[in-house]
Amino acid sequence: MTIASLPMPTAALAVAPEHVAPYQNYVYAYPHKTAYRPLNPRPALTDLWADEPQDSLSLYLHIPFCEVRCGFCNLFTRVGAPDELTTRYLDALERQAEATREALVPTAHFATAAFGGGTPTYLTAAELERLCDIAESMGADLRAVPLSVEASPSTATADRLAVLAERGATRLSLGVQSFDDTEARAAVRPQRRADVEAALQRVRDTGIDVLNIDLIYGIDGQTPQSWAASLDAALAWRPEELYLYPLYVRPLTGLARRAGGPDPEWDTHRLDLYRRGRDHLLSAGYVQESMRMFRRADAPLVGPDDYACQTDGMIGLGCGARSYTRDLHYSFDYAVGAHEVRAIIDDYVSGAVDDFRRAVVGHAMTEDEARRRHLLQSVLQAAGMPLPDYRARFGSDPRDHFGGEIDRWADRGWLRSGGDRLQLTELGMAYSDALGPELFSPRVRAAMAEYEGR
Repeated sequence: MTIASLPMPTAALAVAPEHVAPYQNYVYAYPHKTAYRPLNPRPALTDLWADEPQDSLSLYLHIPFCEVRCGFCNLFTRVGAPDELTTRYLDALERQAEATREALVPTAHFATAAFGGGTPTYLTAAELERLCDIAESMGADLRAVPLSVEASPSTATADRLAVLAERGATRLSLGVQSFDDTEARAAVRPQRRADVEAALQRVRDTGIDVLNIDLIYGIDGQTPQSWAASLDAALAWRPEELYLYPLYVRPLTGLARRAGGPDPEWDTHRLDLYRRGRDHLLSAGYVQESMRMFRRADAPLVGPDDYACQTDGMIGLGCGARSYTRDLHYSFDYAVGAHEVRAIIDDYVSGAVDDFRRAVVGHAMTEDEARRRHLLQSVLQAAGMPLPDYRARFGSDPRDHFGGEIDRWADRGWLRSGGDRLQLTELGMAYSDALGPELFSPRVRAAMAEYEGR
């Protein structure tokens, strides 16, 4: 059966009770950086990390450069890096790493590592070697822990991939978005399918354990048939992972000209494509891990068994990276507009070691915010949230804190009741981007609403 021949969504999946809009906010981290504010006074990293568990940290290095900015992108990145800017950026990254390492205990252990952006593979092969050296200067053994790297087809060159494979990369995520050249242009992502296929072959030639392919549904002009073609083109490479992202149109992006507010017709179209994609991947031997992530059932598991993103801390290096302690999430300033992004990067590369010894902007994590984050990052996974884990961490049942939300989700058919875990139903999984924002605290909602996009 081809994906285009699958039946249309059931009424239950097409329209949720109360006619809730399904695509409200992609919750990949809580709280969002638009809730961060300048810290005054700026706390010293040595104080922030003094009492933090450091036996299972995550390390993230951010490279804020891309060859082009896609029309849907609202990430912190700039196009191009003139006047040896990548060299000056890596110099600053080294200084930040030095200041951050001083704040950690000598026995700090990193359980995972990742290079993101932007496009980390915008860097040359020699610069990627240096990036790996900076990561290892923090104490991360890149050949012993899972290392995930993001790339674009045009920058996934043989010499860059060879460096990453030799330095221990276990996962390479390729942002394809569509195998249809017309759809790629509609998403303001200039690429040719032939170049994408060549990049995928180069990735496979390196022998990196996990290939992830990102695809987007909801692009202007996309049909069930063209969506089917992209999915089948991706499946031909038997990727260990596939991420299916609904298209969002964000302020200050190239696609922001789309006018108006909620669009029920577009919502229905995206839900249809989501269901078709999900069903096709399940029939092809993939397991759904979340609304977006699908893993080939026989693919190797490269993550550590004992790492938990809900509780373990993260060290972020780079001007777009976040760091997490139990009491504070912190980073640098955030923007989307080209002029503002460039100003923030210029400020970052001029920083001395002392400038990196204190946090700049952030959001204090109260007990209430920690509970919300734990529930969000657990229940949005297909496996759900084990109730004993929540009780052990917070000393009470999640219903004591979120009974109203849990009852509402159950009434809508989003949540399974009973058992020892909170777990989304098929309908709830489809409406993950509506469920997640309902857990934002009033404090976070107000901060996000007050944020002036720039």
